[in-house]
Amino acid sequence: MSRGASGERSVFEYALVRVVPRLERGEQVNAGVILYCQALGFLGARCVVDEPRLRALDAGVDVGGVGRALEAVEKVCAGGAQAGPARAEDAGRRFRWLTAPRSTIVQPGPIHTGLTADPAAELERLLERLVR
Repeated sequence: MSRGASGERSVFEYALVRVVPRLERGEQVNAGVILYCQALGFLGARCVVDEPRLRALDAGVDVGGVGRALEAVEKVCAGGAQAGPARAEDAGRRFRWLTAPRSTIVQPGPIHTGLTADPAAELERLLERLVR
């Protein structure tokens, strides 16, 4: 389900997915968005690898590894067999796991909230506005 009945807006939460190629420097590139709307049963992520931006921060960054990590975020959101061990968890627990702070190259930003009648469209809007 991705659209509220009669266009009613529901609360959603989202977090940016950031790539920090050199942890010691703290520089980052926004690479995706994770969006969760409990009321509409939606959890989704959209990620993109911007190789030139990543290489501007670290010429030796493992772009392939970053791409695989971002793919994993999308797969965990999608659920099912492709989500690995997380497949047994409900969408809310998967969202909380994905947005838990971590000190890795691919990491979540803080959680923000909003209102939407169409979380899939909201995810695309946030990706265009905050990542691309």
